[in-house]
Amino acid sequence: MRIIDTHLHLVYPDRFAYPWLTDVPALNRPFSFPDYWEQAEKAGIAAALHIEVDVVEEDREAETRFVTGLDPRIAGAVASCRPENADFAAELERLAAIPGVKGLRRILHTSPDELSQTPLFAENLNRIAAHELTFDLCVLARQLPVGRDLAARCPDVQFILDHCGVPDIEGDDFDTWADDLRHMSELPNVAVKISGISAYARPDWSLDDLRPWVEHTIACFGWDRVVWGSDYPVCTLNADLGLWVETTRALLAGTSGAEQEQLFSRNAERLYRLRADR
Repeated sequence: MRIIDTHLHLVYPDRFAYPWLTDVPALNRPFSFPDYWEQAEKAGIAAALHIEVDVVEEDREAETRFVTGLDPRIAGAVASCRPENADFAAELERLAAIPGVKGLRRILHTSPDELSQTPLFAENLNRIAAHELTFDLCVLARQLPVGRDLAARCPDVQFILDHCGVPDIEGDDFDTWADDLRHMSELPNVAVKISGISAYARPDWSLDDLRPWVEHTIACFGWDRVVWGSDYPVCTLNADLGLWVETTRALLAGTSGAEQEQLFSRNAERLYRLRADR
């Protein structure tokens, strides 16, 4: 089964600054592509999509240019952007011109909810549809209604919700998340990424701890709007890359080969246009 990892982060502290990592000591070190690929290849991963890592402002475009030229097994990149800025149109033109850029992301889960609610934010985000770029929607579970409102105001933009909407699995806060995720899935321009959700469970999590969250996500979005991601190296906080792949396979036991292909590769190829030029 071909696997495309749609959520890879690489950390090169000798090149770029990552201020947020000072608050996460376990991740505050280099995570290079060779480090990742040694594990990924063993797990059956054939290609990966790099997701921006919230570097400092002055490093954002440099990070994208670096990762898109790093290794041919990196099938593309989702670049950092700032739709809240008046000069976003110029930024978009620069990013869209970088070979290998497949989508954009603006971190929202550590930002005030109001950031994405301005008319300017939606107006700017609507511009990316003309470039056939996706927008990775990274919000906390409590922010799902905020994210839904943004996606509803940008109907021509393909959104991909990261990490199943970051559910509080450890706190077992299922019902509110489940309702909000269902409402999100009602928007046809939103897909979802089943990516590294073991990081939101207790350290001694089991397969059954994750099962209802994954099953509900697939039930809401269907097999044609789900993609798979590792969220490496965040997934290493209480698992490892190989274990997350094995866990996903176990959660899919009993589903058809065609359904698994959709989740593991085919939807990613379509949504992120991974066969277009890479």
